[in-house]
Amino acid sequence: MSCRLKSAPALLALAAVIAACGRAPVPQTGVGLKPDGERWVAKTLAGMTLEEKIGQLISCRYTGAFFPRDSETRAALKSLIVDSKIGGLVIFLGEAYETAVLNNELQSWAKVPLLIGSDLERGTGTQITGATLYPTLMAVGASGSEEIAFQMGRATAEEGRALGVHMTYAPVVDVNVNPDNPIINTRAIGEDPALVARIASAFVRGCQESGMLATAKHFPGHGDTDQDSHSFLPLIPASRERLERVELFPYRALIQAGVRGVMVAHLAVPALDPTPDLPSSLSPAILTGLLRNEMGFQGLIVTDAMEMGGVTNLFPPAEAARRAILAGVDEVLLPLEPAQVAAALVEDARAGRLPLARVNESVRRVLEAKARVGLHLRKLVDVDALPAKLGTGERIREARTAFEKAATLVKNEGGVLPLAPSGEKIAVFSLSSDLSDYFAGRAFVEAVRKRAPGALVAYADANTGREALEEAFGRAAGADVIVCAIFSSLRAGKGTVGLEARHVDLIRTLAACGKAVVAVNFGSPYLLKQFPEVGAYLCLYRNTAQAQDVAVRAVFGEIDVTGRLPVSLPGLYPAGQGIVLSKIR
Repeated sequence: MSCRLKSAPALLALAAVIAACGRAPVPQTGVGLKPDGERWVAKTLAGMTLEEKIGQLISCRYTGAFFPRDSETRAALKSLIVDSKIGGLVIFLGEAYETAVLNNELQSWAKVPLLIGSDLERGTGTQITGATLYPTLMAVGASGSEEIAFQMGRATAEEGRALGVHMTYAPVVDVNVNPDNPIINTRAIGEDPALVARIASAFVRGCQESGMLATAKHFPGHGDTDQDSHSFLPLIPASRERLERVELFPYRALIQAGVRGVMVAHLAVPALDPTPDLPSSLSPAILTGLLRNEMGFQGLIVTDAMEMGGVTNLFPPAEAARRAILAGVDEVLLPLEPAQVAAALVEDARAGRLPLARVNESVRRVLEAKARVGLHLRKLVDVDALPAKLGTGERIREARTAFEKAATLVKNEGGVLPLAPSGEKIAVFSLSSDLSDYFAGRAFVEAVRKRAPGALVAYADANTGREALEEAFGRAAGADVIVCAIFSSLRAGKGTVGLEARHVDLIRTLAACGKAVVAVNFGSPYLLKQFPEVGAYLCLYRNTAQAQDVAVRAVFGEIDVTGRLPVSLPGLYPAGQGIVLSKIR
């Protein structure tokens, strides 16, 4: 999907963002480190063996769970840290106490402190139960609020650091200009590069001022594709001029704003490197030529997961890791067979296939990143302090405000909304397009029933047959208003965020019967194109309990609805569309 040239006001807005960001320092190597940090980096680097240096360039996955002392998982983690000397870990899911205790134990095994990162795109609660969960970045884009973005970054850092996490692989700064994007979509802030840069810069500022390294991703831009790099090598067909104007703009702004990390995607981008079947994550032209030399970024370059199909379909794990480091990568995240990859890279360095100067350059950057977050001074966390730092009342209130400000009423024909708690016969359909997700909308349905006790209810997921849907349709025939809560998760490898055809048919049939149909969408806002006939369309951008609560309050007029679409719905509504619905009670 191509983007039109910006209007004069939009271009002025872009220039303003660049000018504002230009007041912050560019993160050059070593700049900003305190003398003790500089001394630690120099001393540590000078005393490292080749095996220890190579280990610093590899980060492996783990889960923040309880592991008995004799468990195979615990032994495997210890071997990676002690034997393979890996320098980093990436946490996926966990409980608060288990994560903090485990992180302390993992750090105790490491000669050089571990740099622990995580995909905290929606706050620390994205991965860790007990921490605060915020809405998606597209929801923050819908609010248009830099204050919310800053608070989200600050909360992510404070909660993550309390658990022993030092780097978030956020914010996503992909400019989502393809409605069929199956993996970025609502993870993106929006389709306007200026909005993306403005919101992302606020997030980075909040995050890094509170002691956590932020990471702009997925370079050079994953927003204009209908393929998922977890499964394939997506093609970005845009010209260099379009890439500069759209995809690369937020990166230039965030580099000027001082972002400490950039994650590079597995993409084919011919305008930047025409080499066939070479992912951007392995491209010297894209990483060293463009990102380092031309754009001036001297922070930490990390790969997207090296276990993804966008790279594993083309190269064996060790070769992919070597190519990535040669291209300019500093940290290879989640390689398959990490111990074997580390050993192979050591042999590559000894044989001259991986120059020691290139290795030392990246090891220095990794050590500087560790010094920036104070790991040379303290690598353990205070587990007893967690109750005062995670999921506090202040954080929950901030997150609730973020969810509320994001709610976007795209359409409201005939003033269908707000609904009255009594006086209208309401039917509620909870429609999930995911397998085994029958009760996806339980919180939504129960909240509606508190306000309309007589509401008729029907649930369906991707396993629900047409006969059951027809039966539900028949039971709802006497309703005055039908509310359809729509769920379709965005998930790696799924390949689509679309809806079940049976559910689309049901919604369209209900609307065709002259019923007042309210579609409440907890996923991709682009789905309206499948049922444009509905009377009202409310977007929440992600399914969480908080989003379902906010949606019901919005539907019944209990909160102000002020969000605006951060993306356009082709053929229907432009970006910026949003009907203000004032609170009535």
